[in-house]
Amino acid sequence: MNFSAYKNKRVFLTGHTGFKGSWMWTWLHQLGAELKGYSLPPVNEKSLFSQLKGEEMGESVLADMLDRQGLENEILSFQPDYIFHFAAQPLVRLSYDIPVETFEVNAIGTANVLNSVRKLDKTCVVICITTDKVYENKEWHYPYRETDRLGGYDPYSASKACAEIIIASFRNSFFNTTQYTTHKKSIASARAGNVIGGGDWAKDRIIPDVVNALKIGKSIPVRNPKSVRPWQHVLEPLAGYLQLGLKMTEDPLKFADAWNFGPFNEDNLTVESLVNIALSVWGEGSMEKQQALNEPHEAGLLKLDINKTINELGWKPRMNASEAVATTIEWYRNAEKTAARELVENDIRHYSKQELSLA
Repeated sequence: MNFSAYKNKRVFLTGHTGFKGSWMWTWLHQLGAELKGYSLPPVNEKSLFSQLKGEEMGESVLADMLDRQGLENEILSFQPDYIFHFAAQPLVRLSYDIPVETFEVNAIGTANVLNSVRKLDKTCVVICITTDKVYENKEWHYPYRETDRLGGYDPYSASKACAEIIIASFRNSFFNTTQYTTHKKSIASARAGNVIGGGDWAKDRIIPDVVNALKIGKSIPVRNPKSVRPWQHVLEPLAGYLQLGLKMTEDPLKFADAWNFGPFNEDNLTVESLVNIALSVWGEGSMEKQQALNEPHEAGLLKLDINKTINELGWKPRMNASEAVATTIEWYRNAEKTAARELVENDIRHYSKQELSLA
C-alpha cells in the first residue's frame, strides 16, 4: 500500500519517545506528516529518540499520560486526523516491580486518550497499540485469534488486556459504528508480537542483552532458551498500523476492530534459535544458558493467528525471522560508525521499496 496519503496529515503519537514510537515518528516524518508527540522524556541520551534528534521532526510534548487534562488539551489543540497510541509501560519483568504504575499507564492512560477523543469535533482515526500478550495464554501450539479470550498472568499482560476491554467499551459506548455519521471516529486496536530492531536498549530484552554482551566479548546470558515467541522486525507491525489507518479512512466501519500483527507461523522461533542467528550474523560470540530460579513467571509459548489481518486488511510479513534478526544485528554493528537517524531512515527506505515491489 502507498503510504503517501499521510503527507500533510496531522498525526498525534503517544509514546513517541519510546522504541517503537521513535521508529513510527521517523517514518511518518519521512512521509511528510505533521507530527505532534506526547510522552515521558527519553530514558537517557542513549535512547533512540535522543539519538535520532526526534524533537527536530515534529512538536514533542514531554508529559505524563495520567495528566488527563493536559493530554486532552494537547489533542484538542492539535485537531489530529490520526492518533497512534503507543505510550505504555512495556516490560513484563518490570511490571512485577511496579504493578500499580503498569496498570495506571497501560489501562487508565488508554482511557484518557479515548476520553479526549470524545471531545474532538472532527473525523479522526484512532489506533491503540496493545500486544500479543493480551490473550489468556494456555501455552498451547494453537495460534490466538482476535476473538479468543483475553487475560494475563503478569501485571503487564493483564494491564494490556484491560486496555483492550477499555477500547471495546469506548467503541461500543461512544464511538459505535451505527452512529458514525454523528461522532466521526473509527477506533481499532493492534496486537503485535515480539518486536526487534535497531536502537532498542531496554533492560531485560533479548536483543539488547545480545548486543551488550557481544560488544564486551562476554557470553550472552539466556534465561529461557526454549521459550517460543512471534519475533518480527519493528517495521513489520508499523507498516501494518499505517495500512490499518488508511483502511479505516476508506471504510471506518469495517476496520474499527482488533487486529493481530505477527510473523508467519513457521517464523515463531525459540530464544535459543534467535540468539544463534544473531551470533552467526555477528561472526563470533557464545551464549550461556541460565537456569531460571525464583524468576517472575513469563510465558513459554505464544503464537498469533494473522489470517484475519492477511485476508481482510491485505497486510502480511515481508521478512522471515532470519532476515529480521540479521537486519537488526547489522543495525547495531553499523551504529558504531553511522548516525542512528541515517540507519533508521535507510531501513525504512529499504523496507518501503520492498513493500512496494511485493504489493
